[in-house]
Amino acid sequence: MALRIAQIAPVIFPIPPVHYGGTERIVHDLTEALIALGHEVTLFAASDSQTSARLVSALPSLAQLQANEGELPPGTAGVLETALLDKVRGSIMEFDILHCHGEFFHAALLGELRKKSLTTIHWRVDERDRQLFFSSFPDLPVAAISHAQAKSIPVENRAGIVHHGLDSRRFPFVEQSKGYLAFVGRMTDQKRPDRAIEIATATGKALKLAGGIDVGNPSYFDHQVKPRLNDDIRYIGSVDDSQKALLLGHADALLFPIEWPEPFGLVMIEAMACGTPVIAWRNGAVEEIVEHGVNGYIVESMEEACWAVKNISALDRRVVRERFMRGFTRERMARDYVTLYRRLLANA
Repeated sequence: MALRIAQIAPVIFPIPPVHYGGTERIVHDLTEALIALGHEVTLFAASDSQTSARLVSALPSLAQLQANEGELPPGTAGVLETALLDKVRGSIMEFDILHCHGEFFHAALLGELRKKSLTTIHWRVDERDRQLFFSSFPDLPVAAISHAQAKSIPVENRAGIVHHGLDSRRFPFVEQSKGYLAFVGRMTDQKRPDRAIEIATATGKALKLAGGIDVGNPSYFDHQVKPRLNDDIRYIGSVDDSQKALLLGHADALLFPIEWPEPFGLVMIEAMACGTPVIAWRNGAVEEIVEHGVNGYIVESMEEACWAVKNISALDRRVVRERFMRGFTRERMARDYVTLYRRLLANA
């Protein structure tokens, strides 16, 4: 039986995002896949969003407002979220399940309907703000995006684990790479582009770095990345989906040298979709995505990372793509979420 599903998106970027916005991309792919499965989906999102679902909006995204008006007061995002949640409140009884992807405010709005809701948190959950949130709402069902993330979610909140999935058509398979390494991510000490530069330099490989400069740590790029750029180490800025597919698809490997408890790592499966193997530091959810020696290498030191670069040709790009198709498509993600929805409704 078809479900009436509300997908409640964040308000920072439109659905789907133009450049950066992993959460918004997942919300888009999930919404489209649920519709393809025959469910009735309403997307609550910024007014500059595009979707096959019924779209309910209050105001434009923060990104759109900033593009039109320049710098905005720090409370603007809170206003946008509050206005959107008021739209949810007005039609809250129309849905079998409400799937929330925002921050905190929805938990108070839902009240007794929390038992018919699901919250996916697309960020780390081990810090103090999340722990206070969970302790305040022990009846809020939360879906983890990895086993690594689930470890920090209290047992009473855990509803299940659903790995992310993507539209396979957006990242077509590329059989032959072009001899360079790729890094895609925020220019920040959590993602460690400086480490990617060290690996490329030590192995004599060209490196293309893509991603936005972290607004919370803008000096990192100026001090750790910019001085090391040259003809072989290039920074190309933020990329849209088509640019990212070309960048990842023609790379010998994606470098993912993180230094934080990564809750998932979306760019890893974007690379895998193209057939491009991943060289990743053992941290967070990496071991759930990368199968060492099959679709990439998991490393713990510069020496191991350099060895992985030199041995990347031993991995079959067709096998890398096949592993993506087996475990990380948006169709699989949608089916897993529907299973969770039905379990929650049966116990409500």
